[in-house]
Amino acid sequence: MWIRSLEFADPFEAARRLQPLGGVAFLDSALGDSKQSLYSFVAAAPFAEFEARPGEGDLNALRALLARYRIAPEPDMPPFIGGAIGYFAYDFGQTLERLDRPQDWHNAARLAYLALYDTVLAINLHSNKCFLISTGFSETLDNSSPLRDRKAQAEKRLELFETALARAPRALAENPLVTSFKSDFTPQTYAASIERVQNYIRAGDIYQANIAQCFEADLPSDFDAMAFYARLRQTNPAPFAAYLETPGQIIASSSPERFIRLQGRNVETRPIKGTARREKDPVRDAQTAAALQASVKDRAENIMIVDLLRNDLSRVCTPESVNVSVLCGLETYASVHHLVSAVTGELRTGYDALDLVAATFPGGSITGAPKIRAMDIITEIENRLRGVYCGAIGYIGFDGAMDLNIAIRTVSIAQNRASFSAGGGITILSDAAGEYDESFAKAARLLQAFAGADT
Repeated sequence: MWIRSLEFADPFEAARRLQPLGGVAFLDSALGDSKQSLYSFVAAAPFAEFEARPGEGDLNALRALLARYRIAPEPDMPPFIGGAIGYFAYDFGQTLERLDRPQDWHNAARLAYLALYDTVLAINLHSNKCFLISTGFSETLDNSSPLRDRKAQAEKRLELFETALARAPRALAENPLVTSFKSDFTPQTYAASIERVQNYIRAGDIYQANIAQCFEADLPSDFDAMAFYARLRQTNPAPFAAYLETPGQIIASSSPERFIRLQGRNVETRPIKGTARREKDPVRDAQTAAALQASVKDRAENIMIVDLLRNDLSRVCTPESVNVSVLCGLETYASVHHLVSAVTGELRTGYDALDLVAATFPGGSITGAPKIRAMDIITEIENRLRGVYCGAIGYIGFDGAMDLNIAIRTVSIAQNRASFSAGGGITILSDAAGEYDESFAKAARLLQAFAGADT
């Protein structure tokens, strides 16, 4: 690969400047002071793409595509040096397990979309170092191509990106306020759904299931998604945020949760279970955080999912390597406090990033336990495709590295319509009013970003 050191660039500004190249992908560690927020990555002008739809496209097809461009990892490089960026929709899980299908299954536009990027801007937010990296790959140049041809391609791409980064970006539009979001649940139907889940728990089917309500609203035809994302990352900065422009759809995510990371053979997942709405008064806010840490219900929910993820990782990691490095730690964000755990492991020899996806997707924190039965109950109650919500957004590198978020606090914009979902894990101890309030606490910053509110 070929690399140039650049002057430090503001990540969002860089994304705006590369946007005219098409297919911009911005993996945004917007919460720059977080231990999880070391790098942001910006890429554009992909040279190939992978799509999965009902009946076509699976992990084997993606593996075959990536194999053409596989390169060996190099030391002392940013964790992502080029590769696939995109998302797996929650409903991609239907291709991995035998599951009940929602009524609109065959209307699924995409189950997965990943584009291949040969050139990426890697920005270290702690050292303020900035690297422009190119592998020299293209639709016709892969890892079997002569090195001189790839070098010539890389030089062209690096020049293209440097020229784009030197140009002033277009002005962001002033979007009209969007306050017309409607949910597919009422307080009454949400309460009835919680009761149905609890009846399944009493019957011994499951221990918990994640139920979400979906919010939708029409947008004006000239709605500026990049301008919306600028407001979202300001009102709700998050360590695993993302902005993706894909054919026919734009994804804007302010996710606080890592689904799965693979670096070398080292694996980490960081499930969130346990949420409390923040208070404006600092004393009451501290009390709320302390109460969350002491909550029997929230801790039990978190530990249950930690056990599920330990089991999932053990399918592809050496069993003795699977370890809980953090249990029910407190993390604080703009509108909520969360309980977050971390489970680590070492991937077995002979397995790769896509084997890890197959073993763990979708994340246990947004399904329930046991996972398969919980997913069938989710389908029965929600009875709709979830789309990108509760799927995963991130990268799979040409060198085999991977980092994916859990696609929560995530908006999909397509055909002049915005949609997003918010919910929570239902257990036998869940209170209907409390769960409904929690789902709105999670939705609050998205609604505020559309409505033009700062707090």
